[in-house]
Amino acid sequence: MTDGGRQAYERLSDPEAFYREAVRLYRAWKSSRPDADDEGDASGGVEIENPTPLREVTQTFEEAEEQAWDEVVRFVGVMNPYDLQELVAGLLKAMGYHVTWIAPPGKDGGIDIVAYSDPLGTRPPRIKVQVKRHQDAVRVDGLRAFLAILGEEDVGIFVNSGGFTKDAEHEARTQASRRITLIDLRRLFDLWVDHYDELDDVDRRRMPVRPIWFLAPEE
Repeated sequence: MTDGGRQAYERLSDPEAFYREAVRLYRAWKSSRPDADDEGDASGGVEIENPTPLREVTQTFEEAEEQAWDEVVRFVGVMNPYDLQELVAGLLKAMGYHVTWIAPPGKDGGIDIVAYSDPLGTRPPRIKVQVKRHQDAVRVDGLRAFLAILGEEDVGIFVNSGGFTKDAEHEARTQASRRITLIDLRRLFDLWVDHYDELDDVDRRRMPVRPIWFLAPEE
C-alpha cells in the first residue's frame, strides 16, 4: 500500500465514506482524460476499455449480494436462541399481531410464542409459534410433533433458521385439518426487511439492517 493509501485508510475509517471518496476521485480522474473516441490518450495511444463493463458490474452486484447474505447467516448463527425468539415476536408485532406470551428460558412444551389478531385475544385464530435456531433442516417427525399441539382453530408458525426438509414441506402443504406456515431464514429476513419501518427501536436493534444503493445492471 502506498503512503497515500495508508493516509486515506486512517482518515476514512468508515467503509461507506471510503467508497464515496474513491468514487469521487475516480470520476475526477476520468473527467480529466481525453474522450474515449480519441486515438491518443494518457496510455500512449493504446485504447483503454471501459473500466466497468456490464459483465464486471453484474459480478460486483452478485458478489455484494452473496457477501451480505453470508453476514446475515453468520449473525443469526451465533444469536442466542432466546434472542431469536424475541426477534420473531417483534416481527409479529410489526406485522400487526398482538403477542400475548413469549416463553421464558427453560422447557416450553413446544410453544415459544402465542399471538392473536386482536388485542384481547377474543377472535380466532390463536397463533402458536415455535422458533428454532438449528443449522440442520427440520425433518417431518419434528414438524409432526409441532402439529400435534395445534388445536382446530389454531394457526401454527414454525421458524427454523436451517430450513425444512422436502418431506416436511410436503407435510405442511398437504395438511387437511391443521394450518401451518414454515419460515426459513431467507423468508424470515425478507419479512424483517419488509416490515423494518414498523419495528420499534428495541426490536430493530436485534438485527439492524440498512439499504445501500449502488449501480446494478437491469435484469
